[in-house]
Amino acid sequence: MNILKFGGSSLASPDRIKLVAETVQKHLKKGPTIAVFSAFGGVTNDLLYMAELASKEDIAYKEILAKNEKRHLDAVKALIPVQSQSGILSKVKNEFNRLETLYEGVFLLNELSNKTKHVVSGFGEILSSLIIAEYFKSIEAEVNFVDSRELIVCRNTNEKVQVSYEETYNNIQQYFSDKKSGLFIVPGFVAKTLQGVPSTLGRGGSDFTAAIFAGAMDVEELFIYTDVNGMYTANPSLVSQAYPLKNISYEEAMELSHFGAKVLYPPTLQPLLDKQIKIHIKNTFKAEEEGTVISKSSKENFRWVTGITHIDSIKLLNIEGSGMVGIPGFSKRFFEVLFQENINVVLITQASSEHSICIAVKDDEAEAAKEALDLAFEVEIDQKKIRPVHIEENVAIVALVGDSMKSHHGLSGKMFSALGNNNINIRAIAQGSSERNISAVIAKKDVKKALNTLHEQFFEVPSKELNLFITGVGNVGGKLLAQLQKQEKYLLEKLRLKVRVLGLSNSRQMAFNEEGIDLDNWEKALENGETANKQGFFDKVNKLNLRNSIFVDNTASAEIASWYKEYLANSISVVTCNKIACADDFANYQQLQNLAREYGASFLYETNVGAGLPIIDTLKNLIASGDRIQKIQAVLSGSLNFVFNTYDATEPFYKTVEMAMKEGYTEPDPKIDLSGVDVARKILILARESGLRMELEDIEREDFLSQESLNSENNEKFFELLKRDEPEFQEIYKSAEKNNAQLKYVAQLEDGKAKVGLQEVGSDHPFYNLSGSDNIVLFFTDRYSQQPLIVKGAGAGADVTASGIFADVIRIGKK
Repeated sequence: MNILKFGGSSLASPDRIKLVAETVQKHLKKGPTIAVFSAFGGVTNDLLYMAELASKEDIAYKEILAKNEKRHLDAVKALIPVQSQSGILSKVKNEFNRLETLYEGVFLLNELSNKTKHVVSGFGEILSSLIIAEYFKSIEAEVNFVDSRELIVCRNTNEKVQVSYEETYNNIQQYFSDKKSGLFIVPGFVAKTLQGVPSTLGRGGSDFTAAIFAGAMDVEELFIYTDVNGMYTANPSLVSQAYPLKNISYEEAMELSHFGAKVLYPPTLQPLLDKQIKIHIKNTFKAEEEGTVISKSSKENFRWVTGITHIDSIKLLNIEGSGMVGIPGFSKRFFEVLFQENINVVLITQASSEHSICIAVKDDEAEAAKEALDLAFEVEIDQKKIRPVHIEENVAIVALVGDSMKSHHGLSGKMFSALGNNNINIRAIAQGSSERNISAVIAKKDVKKALNTLHEQFFEVPSKELNLFITGVGNVGGKLLAQLQKQEKYLLEKLRLKVRVLGLSNSRQMAFNEEGIDLDNWEKALENGETANKQGFFDKVNKLNLRNSIFVDNTASAEIASWYKEYLANSISVVTCNKIACADDFANYQQLQNLAREYGASFLYETNVGAGLPIIDTLKNLIASGDRIQKIQAVLSGSLNFVFNTYDATEPFYKTVEMAMKEGYTEPDPKIDLSGVDVARKILILARESGLRMELEDIEREDFLSQESLNSENNEKFFELLKRDEPEFQEIYKSAEKNNAQLKYVAQLEDGKAKVGLQEVGSDHPFYNLSGSDNIVLFFTDRYSQQPLIVKGAGAGADVTASGIFADVIRIGKK
């Protein structure tokens, strides 16, 4: 006997039902077949919702009932030939008349009992099975409708259902004793009580129905058809990299289903386990896929972790107090109360000090559990020996599952380390004595991040996914995107880094794509985005709550820099070429460093000094290795170096500045570069990285521009003043020429003091031959006291700045 089960998603439309029929016919060719059917997709929820509305005297239930009746009648008309429709149309209308009567009773009495809930919720399976049976009759010769309410017997305790297996198995075996061929259509989910009252088998009841028939008929394999390719390593709707498992054990399937894997529900395994009946989970719409086979554990399918799952509809209950310590029988009383209230405990953890007990229960049982426990321990609470039960909401359980976990050391450490590195706080931990499951309670908002983090840790080729959110897509940002696109394959193959850009923003527009923005068409994506908003950008990044999130700032905006602390405080790393934050008040600089440490985020700004040159990194390594900085001398402005390497007094100074602007060496407002403020900020950052507490106003600045030009309102006025001051520039140049020197804008840090200014540099100095827009830094330290450590190279330009930002992103990836 073949036994098949089809879920509601497989029956959501007449076209899908026809596809199901093709699958059933393939099994029929191998022998007699029992096909168990769920209700049409969404119907059971509607049936219960209508009952709730009716109990509240809300006539809106009638409209929903009419829509459901039309849906079923339309299915009949789409599936069954006109000449054969009258009988089944009459049956469907009769069932809906019965439903209408039940809802009217609930409406008039203003009362909804558990018994009524069981009765009305089972109509969906009866209706779908009647229609499908009639459809099969139109295409198959031998079709039988089997009312499972006449065969499956159960006992109802409150809302809990227990199957009377002996009587049920006898009924099924007796019914099929003389059935040697044909197709048997069976409604899932429904049953009857010992008293003959209609009932249901609870959540996942159609799977359970099929399992009961499989157990009674002692078949070799049960086929469960659904809308996915089997049981996955994790929920594929939350973890895009999840993949179906070919083989898992009964025990692993039970753990996964208990902790939320909705492909299979825990009761399904009960009738199959003792008889070792295989379960084959397959995709109705992709029958060629292998699916998942659940069977006895086999060493051939050896792996440490089989799957990752979660439950998000729970609450934590915590009871604690000194009155619990060393008191025999306290735990017995605690759990006895829950037993009497028929409350299922999902997870338990108790402190070794016996000072507290923490349990997880279903959302809708938490208040009842609290009330019962507070009442049971009323005396101890009044005497202040223990505190009233505290309910913690908005939590979820994530769990690692695998038969072989007990044979492998360090899995718990890897799990908790991976979660901790992504700032996912663990509220409670539980591990079964079988070591087949490690569970952790976390905030519900962190579920997706946790599942992806753990899946990356245990199931994927050793690689790390970095999720970038970039603001500023002008010269530097555009180059960065081009570099990311070009190096995508290299990063994955050589460094095991999968870098995705999920958000982009300029001053006007912002765009997001959780699957990753296509870097071939990022301009179009941005153009079609929404109006840029700094709060909105942060809110979106924070709401996505993805692991390894990095905010990249390619602007020179003080307003954007003010948001860094928000990102860091939410464990979102910051990479920036914007010097404003690190050159701001020391208190703000220190706060950003502290936030990065506290929340496990990275705050990297190598490009703040020297664009793509490893200046800050070199300085940090010197200090970390125990060296001490004596003096720093540097040419830190690629734009100023370009200007003074180019200016030779044959052309006006302003022409050289214009050229520097066109070449992209200066900011859009060239005063930022020529005023020396930019260089002052850079030496300030180096001073702070050296361990000095210094502010920007502490740096001595020698201006070579007139105060009037520095205070000019716009570029047009600025260039007019540069023309006016040309004689002074000529004089500065001729003085250097006379002394056989080069003009360099030099920054210096020594004895706790810093200064910046234009200097004449002689031919014997390392700065003399510095060409183009290059930067150079001389580190004089205890170890490099006579001959300084020199870092030299291109210090300006969009390409090298973008590459410096890129390097910081890679540093985070390799962290």
